[in-house]
Amino acid sequence: MIGHDLGGRYEILTRIGGGGMALVYKAHDVLLNRNVAVKVLRQQFVHDEEFIRRFRREAQSAASLSHPNVVSIYDVGQEDDTHYIVMEYIEGHNLNEIIQERAPLQTDEAVRIAVQICDALDHAHQNHIIHRDIKPHNILIGKNGRVKVTDFGIARAATASTITQTGSVIGSVHYFSPEHAKGVNTGEKSDLYSLGIVIYQMLTGKLPFLGESPISVALKHLQEDFESPRVVNPHIPQSVENIILKSTRKNQSERYNSAHEMLQDLDSCLKPERLNEPKATFVSDSDMDETRVMPAIRGDFRPSPPPPPQSMTPPPVEKLERDRSPGQQNDSKRKEETAATKKPMSGKRTASIIVITLVVLALIVWGFSAVLKKLDVEEVKVPYVVGKQLKEAREELEAAGLSVEDPVTEEFKADIPAGKVYEQTKANMLVKQGSFIHLSVSKGAELEKLSEYKGQKLQVAKDELSALGVDVEDRSVFKVEELYSDQDAGTIINQTPAAGTEFNPKDVQFTFMVSKGRETFPMPNLVGKTVAEAKDEIRAYELVLNNDDILYEPSYDVKKGIVIDSDPYKYKDPVSKGKKISIRVSSGPPADAKEHQFNITISPTLAGKTSEIRIVYSDALGETVEWGKRQIQETQTFPVKVLLRPDGEATVFVYRDGQYVDKKTDHLCRNY
Repeated sequence: MIGHDLGGRYEILTRIGGGGMALVYKAHDVLLNRNVAVKVLRQQFVHDEEFIRRFRREAQSAASLSHPNVVSIYDVGQEDDTHYIVMEYIEGHNLNEIIQERAPLQTDEAVRIAVQICDALDHAHQNHIIHRDIKPHNILIGKNGRVKVTDFGIARAATASTITQTGSVIGSVHYFSPEHAKGVNTGEKSDLYSLGIVIYQMLTGKLPFLGESPISVALKHLQEDFESPRVVNPHIPQSVENIILKSTRKNQSERYNSAHEMLQDLDSCLKPERLNEPKATFVSDSDMDETRVMPAIRGDFRPSPPPPPQSMTPPPVEKLERDRSPGQQNDSKRKEETAATKKPMSGKRTASIIVITLVVLALIVWGFSAVLKKLDVEEVKVPYVVGKQLKEAREELEAAGLSVEDPVTEEFKADIPAGKVYEQTKANMLVKQGSFIHLSVSKGAELEKLSEYKGQKLQVAKDELSALGVDVEDRSVFKVEELYSDQDAGTIINQTPAAGTEFNPKDVQFTFMVSKGRETFPMPNLVGKTVAEAKDEIRAYELVLNNDDILYEPSYDVKKGIVIDSDPYKYKDPVSKGKKISIRVSSGPPADAKEHQFNITISPTLAGKTSEIRIVYSDALGETVEWGKRQIQETQTFPVKVLLRPDGEATVFVYRDGQYVDKKTDHLCRNY
């Protein structure tokens, strides 16, 4: 694409970015003499109607908005299979690059950026457009500090019914709202949730939820609470933390009602009287959408009957006795008599009971002391194992008396080698011996699958691999070997690694064998040869000469049947086998040429002595043409034929014994 004039108007200068769906180039609008950004749909999607519809929807969604914080759309078009959008070019960086470079940001800078994003969302929502993919990658910040929201590629009108496609959810999972993760309708409040996550990342330098897979991250958005921003960064004012907490509630009803309401809160959050306001509280300590564990209800459960009502004053003993039946009165009397006849407990038995009681009490005290000793576990310092291989880190933690919590978190990290620990909990602090430490381990860079480039132009491979992060300008990474072949120059003949191979864009070596076209050699010289000689020469060099390509033309200078020139390749021009050529051959003088004969009569210098006669002429065939020499001893006449142009003349020069004698022009004849 570099150097191509797209649509006859946009000169592609250089590639400045790209994603899974499109590549973005910096271009020059030759009509309006300004730089623009051109987003081009990737070639593998040009026949996918769904991608084309989504690509066009981006232009339609953004073009309907006119706001200083929204990237302007200038043009949209198609050239052959190339679908493109022309938009405002922003000289600067995206917010993700700024966060990676110097997060956490200062609070006032983060709030200033958030205000402009929120203002853009307020405008979009008023026009019934929901962005649905707010993330730092889609926030551009110009050199003048102006924030621009871009990439409305998955935006849709607020009345749309779904955000799922063939079972997958569109968007960036680390910034999903809970309802987005569920795949249900997403409204304006979903954009506000994503903005809250962006503010969290700007101020803490980290994402609130990480996981081993997109699904695990999405589930955390649905079920878990993230670490309080002020715990990660104590310098965050409470008023700003409250905005993050409110915009990221899992229950939509507890979020801001609109972007305008959130914008008003952002505008005033850094006022001195608000900086230390109370922490925000909500109707419930946990959101309605969180997962809960409910007690099971048994099917045979029956409530206990209520106790019978009792009088506040106990009845008199006499009344109780009267109310007893005769049988109950007799039983009571028998029990009293039995109790009266029992003997008192012996002293020996009493002593035994006391001893046993004391022993039990001693055992209880001893057991309690042992438990206390076990609970009073020795504290150990947690080793710092970030940057070490998982096996080495595990051994070091276990040697310190700690345990590694399984399973460890594994994520793709392009800048960290596979197997290395990039994060740990409880680093450089004292903990109880036997405590669990959670480790996060890099899986290395996310592997890409190599496409099949055989038969395609080398530039196609360069564009696509460059978009994946391969440094195609580094000859040790992107090696090109050229060789002669029957394929057009610039066509890839072979590739290493083979198509389908998984590779790390930051640690890979490619070798592409590229055609230089057919092998060339210097064109043989055919000029001055007869047609038969020329044909033999052409066959020897495996060139092609058809009878229709032997062209005859009249010539004063070249004899009939002699090759005048060859086309399109001249003598010593580079040419390859199998190339088709043509030759131009003299058909003799033109039809209007006239032949004239001079009769030259000349005598020797001395009669009877030998003299050498030399005759030279000039005519239509050239200047000073040698007719020849003769030896004479007596007067002789020599016929000299010349060729005359319609408006030309012929002259014959006569020499005798090396001395000029005379000349004859046209039809004039003189005797010597």
